[in-house]
Amino acid sequence: MEQPAVALEHVRKSYGRGSRLVTAVDDVCFSVPPAGAFGLLGPNGAGKTTLMNMLYGKALRDPAPPSVISVFGHDPGRRPLAIKRLTGVVPQEDNLDVELDVLANLLVYARFYGLPGDEARKRSGELLEFMELTDKKRARIRELSGGMKRRLLIARALLGDPRILILDEPTTGLDPQVRHLIWDKLRALKASGVTVLITTHYMEEAHQLCDEVLIMDRGRKVLAGSPQALIADALEPWVLEVVDRKILPRLRESGGARFRTEETGERVFMYSANMNGLKRLTAKIPPGSFFLRPANLEDLFLKITGRKLNDDQ
Repeated sequence: MEQPAVALEHVRKSYGRGSRLVTAVDDVCFSVPPAGAFGLLGPNGAGKTTLMNMLYGKALRDPAPPSVISVFGHDPGRRPLAIKRLTGVVPQEDNLDVELDVLANLLVYARFYGLPGDEARKRSGELLEFMELTDKKRARIRELSGGMKRRLLIARALLGDPRILILDEPTTGLDPQVRHLIWDKLRALKASGVTVLITTHYMEEAHQLCDEVLIMDRGRKVLAGSPQALIADALEPWVLEVVDRKILPRLRESGGARFRTEETGERVFMYSANMNGLKRLTAKIPPGSFFLRPANLEDLFLKITGRKLNDDQ
């Protein structure tokens, strides 16, 4: 049986003591096969980043047995350097050196991997071409757009030819064109054999990239599986999303009472196996006040927890 690239069993992480004890990760289990793409989903504060930090030794799990973390057979609590040699990390926050140009950022970082000068330049050039940044290699970091910085962070993470690439919210704040470009690059890396781990709250991102996802809330696993299977098993396939809950009484009077309904904030969500039934309801409400769309992972999270994935903790 093939060894998982990543395996976690009953992992916990707590901060503080006594009445100030906060459990950031609580009894989480999952595994990721080599060359798989795995997504951790959840609102801010769900424990996604903490869990990723434990994978490469930046944070240590609580030691109580039977807690286990394995990255290609290595325990990050005991062999963090072995894992860092196998891992490339793209942090959520930009930490590029603004005093250097694009190429110099890569060349300086290549020293951490022990790459000789000629090899570092060759590898840096290949990665700039792969991330479509060759024409920006002499540009200062301040001159780059947000999307270019994210692509440079990914290039930097790939300098050591990692077997695992960990990305924390890789496309937050980027426009759709750049987001799709980054998705294409991540698909290419996965096809080449790189295992990809992503934290995200973009449902489309998870659908596009991930073979499996784990949805977290308040440090605990809520659901896990393939995005398509999770939605098909738990939800009606169509959703009428109404952006103003003041319209809800009118919808109910028009036949909306027969549809399963969820409410959060000012939004109302009506679910049905029949798109035509929901479509008839839209004739009763003002244009621009609704979206008729397929169900997604955020709808699933709402059904399970009563909250949207981007709700505050």
